[in-house]
Amino acid sequence: MRRRRKAVVLAVIRRMLISAICVMTLLGFLFVHIYVAPLNRLPRLHLNHHNNHRGDIIINHNKSISEQSLTKNLSRLESIETPLISKPKQNEIQYQSLTSEHVKKSELVPPHISTSSKLNLTSKITDFDKLWKPPPNRNFLPCVNPNHNYTSPMESRGYLLVHTNGGLNQMRAGICDMVAIARIINATLVVPELDKRSFWQDTSKFSDVFDEDHFINALSKDIRVIKKLPKGIDGLTKVVKHFKSYSGLSYYQNEIASMWDEYKVIRAAKSDSRLANNNLPPDIQKLRCRACYEALRFSTKIKAMGKLLVDRMRSYGLYIALHLRFEKDMLAFSGCNHGLSASEAAELRKIRKNTAYWKVKDIDGRVQRLKGYCPLTPKEVGILLTALGYSSNTPIYIAAGEIYGGVSRLATLGSRFSMLMSKEKLATKEELKPFMNHSTQMAALDYIVSVESDVFIPSYSGNMARAVEGHRRYLGHRKTLSPDRKSIVRLIDKIERGAEKDNRKVYERIIEIHKTRQGSPRRRKGPVSGTKGLERHRSEESFYENPLPDCLCQRDRSKTR
Repeated sequence: MRRRRKAVVLAVIRRMLISAICVMTLLGFLFVHIYVAPLNRLPRLHLNHHNNHRGDIIINHNKSISEQSLTKNLSRLESIETPLISKPKQNEIQYQSLTSEHVKKSELVPPHISTSSKLNLTSKITDFDKLWKPPPNRNFLPCVNPNHNYTSPMESRGYLLVHTNGGLNQMRAGICDMVAIARIINATLVVPELDKRSFWQDTSKFSDVFDEDHFINALSKDIRVIKKLPKGIDGLTKVVKHFKSYSGLSYYQNEIASMWDEYKVIRAAKSDSRLANNNLPPDIQKLRCRACYEALRFSTKIKAMGKLLVDRMRSYGLYIALHLRFEKDMLAFSGCNHGLSASEAAELRKIRKNTAYWKVKDIDGRVQRLKGYCPLTPKEVGILLTALGYSSNTPIYIAAGEIYGGVSRLATLGSRFSMLMSKEKLATKEELKPFMNHSTQMAALDYIVSVESDVFIPSYSGNMARAVEGHRRYLGHRKTLSPDRKSIVRLIDKIERGAEKDNRKVYERIIEIHKTRQGSPRRRKGPVSGTKGLERHRSEESFYENPLPDCLCQRDRSKTR
């Protein structure tokens, strides 16, 4: 009898325990459903409960935000093509979403990278806006169509041959200037020859980098463009001419155009900075913009690879494109050697001495740096990004060639930010093989990923930084943060001397310094006061760095170009 009672009691207890477990399981399921499901509905961001290949935590659970905030603020890039591939939308700037449904999921995740992705979510919507939201564009939209009295190309008086010089972006600007010059002097432009003799020794032809047929057709109402000189033209008189830097309309209409009386082929020995930034007729300025942002598209293979890189970066979430200009050629040219070893500094001095077309040989790197003339080091960039508030798992695309000093030089930046990506990490060797040993084509891939980024930050204001900033302004003033290098290095030096502490107070000062340096609409800056002659022109902000007011107009959204 006692055994039976004991068995009954045990059965009751067992049922109570089972019921309790069921209730707890149900509550747990409901809890997960309510708080995790909204994150699970984010496309292409796969939560991985195992450690990823870097050993980082994938989600910071202290940084949860509401489904409504996510829906509102992570809704950018709705399966649109990069503006470098198709004509840009003019009337709106959006956050780029984390979806791109037309790209196969298997293509998004680089074959040699773990499939675990990271979420760079912020705890408050105000923090999110501060880090990622573009500045108000104030309804500034592209306005590049010519005036009503603009005529078709006049009868050509001769042929203009162009030998471009410099890297990708220096050549891009030069080509667009030559388009405008051809219009001014009534010339037929022969498709420009790319620089094959500079530091990079790239053998790429125009058609390897740009869409040649589109370039010719897009400019057909402005100038005549041909792929090569016609047969039998060799007998015509030719001349090689060094056009004066930053020249205006009268120089080309008078001095250069008068050469047609004697010559039928003029070869421009150089293309960079041959046209003034300002004080040119509105139709000439608009033509420069049409050439740069509409006619000069990248070749099909570069567009396709660039888009693939963008989509793979998007699979990690919103991302920063960091133009880390810490390459051997830049450091040798500028004389900047902060943080380098004695042997590295000596190597750079030797390169500078032996490069004939670099005129300045003796440079004090310390003075250059304190004036803000040196690119930020990877360490200095890391401090800047930390100060601005970006989390350690923010995806960062390194838009650069080979960093001087290799992987070890990036260690200080990598210690702060674990998601450092590059084209070499995002793509396989096989995918990059067609572009290898062609620095211009590799730079074009970086250009595409940089223009399409959520935030663009250059460590130095060189040709690429200026070109990307100008393109992003043209596309609606996408967020572009221009570091105040002079202020940053002085603050960092104080920290290293112990005069300042690496704390929130210093970070707040850095934030304050950069509040007005985020790519908001403004007119192009004129020359520095007190400068004269060529130096006055050089002190101006580049036309391609900021096409406002010439190519951007403030108008109602309902109006079209």
